[in-house]
Amino acid sequence: MNPVLDYSESMLRELAQSDVARALQEDIGHGDLTAGLIDPTRLARARVLARESAVICGVPWVEATLHKMVPEAKLTWHVRDGQRCAPDQVVLEIDGPARGLLTAERTLLNFLQLLSAVATYTATYVQAVQSVPGNRAQIVDTRKTLPGLRLAQKYAVCTGGGTNHRIGLYDAVLIKENHIAAAGGVTAVLQRAATVAPSAKFVEIEVETLAQLDEALQAGATMVLLDNMSLDMLREAVRLNAGRAILEVSGGVNLATVRDIAATGVDRISIGALTKDVKAIDFSMRFEEL
Repeated sequence: MNPVLDYSESMLRELAQSDVARALQEDIGHGDLTAGLIDPTRLARARVLARESAVICGVPWVEATLHKMVPEAKLTWHVRDGQRCAPDQVVLEIDGPARGLLTAERTLLNFLQLLSAVATYTATYVQAVQSVPGNRAQIVDTRKTLPGLRLAQKYAVCTGGGTNHRIGLYDAVLIKENHIAAAGGVTAVLQRAATVAPSAKFVEIEVETLAQLDEALQAGATMVLLDNMSLDMLREAVRLNAGRAILEVSGGVNLATVRDIAATGVDRISIGALTKDVKAIDFSMRFEEL
């Protein structure tokens, strides 16, 4: 299944501009009091360094920040989105007015450290399952994202080699335990979904037992989420499914378990930690007067 979003250059530019506008307003407010100490005519060169190995992500957000604050700045990227940098490598060089660069510094680094962290963490999982013989499982994100930055984080997941799940509650259907109980059972809720959400990108139903899986398949389910099942149950689910539906796993997934899960033959492994439990990549900016 391809990413839900079309990450075209224009889409990313508009998204980044929107995110950056909020971030700059949050940071600058009515003005940068400290940068006011700097002569507005003074020029500088800034180098952005990665202090650790990472998959770079966030170029559109960095550029949107600089174009807003320092439109005359000249940018030279040495590592682009999707490429890996080495520790202490210069990722970006910027020439421009020192005052504007100082004001933009924290915002551009915030986006770069967050989105590179998501991309790097995703790449770790992708590389782990790729080492499994015969693996077919895609690494998939969830809606466990930072409020207001969901699309940015989902772009970072794709940059790291992962796949997007639904964007929100509006574009696809994910039927969970409480939906099943409220609607009267697996068969009833799947029948209801076919009439209530005919334009949904997909309809997926969560099951917790093999009996529920069998009922879902008999009711025509084309995408099933296997929640917190043991490895033996997952293997049996793959056998029972016999290729009829896309099988996705959630719950209990970490780097210690993901290879064994992929080896069961499931199609997708969704991991909320990709966007929720993120440790920022360490970047710094160093200035030189021109």
